Amino acid sequence: MPPTLERARQVASLWNVAGAVRPVGDPGLINGTWCVGEPVAGILQWVNPVFAAEVQLDIQLLTDRLKACGLETPSLIPTANGRLWVPHAEVGEGEGCWRMLSFVEGTTVHRIENLDQAHAGADLVGRFHAALDGWNAPRHAPVRRIHDTSARMTELRDALSASTDHALFSDVESIAVAVLEEWSKTSAVMGLPERICHGDLKISNLRFDADRRRAVCLLDLDTIGPMELACELGDMWRSWCNPAGEDDPAAVVFDLAIFEASAEGFLSTAPALSTHERGALATAPVRICLELAARFARDALLNSYFREDRERYPQPGQHNLRRAQAQLNLARLAAQRIPDCARILGGSRVAGRHLG
Repeated sequence: MPPTLERARQVASLWNVAGAVRPVGDPGLINGTWCVGEPVAGILQWVNPVFAAEVQLDIQLLTDRLKACGLETPSLIPTANGRLWVPHAEVGEGEGCWRMLSFVEGTTVHRIENLDQAHAGADLVGRFHAALDGWNAPRHAPVRRIHDTSARMTELRDALSASTDHALFSDVESIAVAVLEEWSKTSAVMGLPERICHGDLKISNLRFDADRRRAVCLLDLDTIGPMELACELGDMWRSWCNPAGEDDPAAVVFDLAIFEASAEGFLSTAPALSTHERGALATAPVRICLELAARFARDALLNSYFREDRERYPQPGQHNLRRAQAQLNLARLAAQRIPDCARILGGSRVAGRHLG
């Protein structure tokens, strides 16, 4: 669990950033985040130990590259004695580390509100990838292979085998069997060359301007690293094309109009793609939805990764179980749209753009 507000206030004094410390509106699932100052002068974060502290070195290299290419980005603010991060063990018991980031003015969007917004957001994602195309910076933190989908399925099977006495086992097993069956039927293309990717392009990780029309920058850069483009965009579409969110299995949709607007936006600014890369994009949402469904189902048994809302879901694992069902339902809807997605990606407005 993230540290308390009191601890955050104590840690904030290590930076030369003045002002009151308060939580942000959306704390996220992994890290803990607080605003410092009014108006905001910095963003204080406790970084979950699933991320090596050395990821701050990679973030600094990345943001320097983005700024050199003319892109706006938050940047790390060193402590008063010049450090990029402070180990949590120095200020209290526990793991993880603390950092401070510069604040970028704008608005956080939690669901796509219109097609222009989808196009603008994907346009920014394309410019981000163009800036990193061919970039070979040294890597400091270990590479996190989150999108090894076959491995995630194996981990789900292992969790089932080890958790037969869990109170939610029968419910999780039902979803898990369906996820594994759907995965066995997918035609997802895997094993393509990797690019430096953001790694978590949910819409709330994009900063928009005050009018919510222009995408300003990408946030939450802990997940940067090499991965297949299909994983990057599959996760983007998983988030963007389902405005209903992750908690209501009955409400999920796969909005094809959002897919089309964002595909056009991305391809209008992206670097050259190979024919194989573009061909893998149509099935990418299905792959990532099933992968995340497997991860949520596994965590419903283990409660080791995703933070749950205990007020709404007091029983441990219940929230993740609901999320798993929502992602399974979304995967099935996205699978029905594969021919349409392939048609859009090969259509006259995008065909021939940025092919290597």
